[in-house]
Amino acid sequence: MDIEEKIQLIEQGTLEVIDKKELKEVLKKEQPIAYTGYEPSGKIHLGHAVTVQKLKTLQKLGFKIKILLADYHAFLNGKGTVEEIAETAEYNKKCFEALGLDETTEFVYGSSFQLDPDYTTKVYQLATMTTLKRAKRSMDQVSRHDDNPKVASVIYPIMQTVDMAALEVDVALGGMEQRKIQMLARENLEKIDENVPVCIHTPLLHGLDGDAKMSSSKGNFIAVDDSVEDITKKINKSYCPQGEIEDNPMIEIAETFVYPNQEKLLIKRPEKFGGDIELTHDELIENFKNGDLHPMDLKTGIKDFLIEYLAPVREYMEE
Repeated sequence: MDIEEKIQLIEQGTLEVIDKKELKEVLKKEQPIAYTGYEPSGKIHLGHAVTVQKLKTLQKLGFKIKILLADYHAFLNGKGTVEEIAETAEYNKKCFEALGLDETTEFVYGSSFQLDPDYTTKVYQLATMTTLKRAKRSMDQVSRHDDNPKVASVIYPIMQTVDMAALEVDVALGGMEQRKIQMLARENLEKIDENVPVCIHTPLLHGLDGDAKMSSSKGNFIAVDDSVEDITKKINKSYCPQGEIEDNPMIEIAETFVYPNQEKLLIKRPEKFGGDIELTHDELIENFKNGDLHPMDLKTGIKDFLIEYLAPVREYMEE
């Protein structure tokens, strides 16, 4: 596979790559490093699995994968005590392994290096270069709209920038909610003589309730280790307006997980409702948009797919 073919594969299912010219140079390395960071703050769900899918692609293309279990970031974000977060981090690590990342994946706890003198010095350096206004723009959505945000919310994006230097990453992967922080890193890392990573952004999944983001804190998610009963219950209750394609979580799950892994989606129906059908992506969109496919039929197809797709995760976690 040549470099152009690798780039096409990397771009599938992403919203942007910044930038493609730099990615070409990265792909010339013998074993470039790609990273993403996750706050250990709850269940691992389909929203996380979007980036894990891309990590698996990068892994197959020869990248060394580093996953930052950002325990100190979670602490700064008020996600629990250090002990509680450590327990969640270990659970999260098992979920990522269960999703199919291979044994070469390196899991790194933030607390294992974020107190090092060199790391702290770089945080201080960037703190002198980053305006309060710019740091606030990089804060998470909740903190940006808080009338009285904590100082920790401003330190957070600066630390995340230094994380990329400490982990020596060539590619930083994240959902679109990470874009502002990753752009801060691209602006500032070269100022402290550190490598500037290529940034790859994946789309965010809408919550099962139609909210703009699937989130463990909002309870609108499917956890990767949910039981068959929980998956069924959650899908049956999910937001799926008749004929609407945009911002429909069932359509997004189909496009993000079903069709990258198989050509058609099987939808089982009683004979009185037309019997079983198998639909390609284009057929699914057309049928649903025209009202020829009922929302409950779409939910049935998505539910059956997810039960099978996530079966290895359930088995791994049970073991």
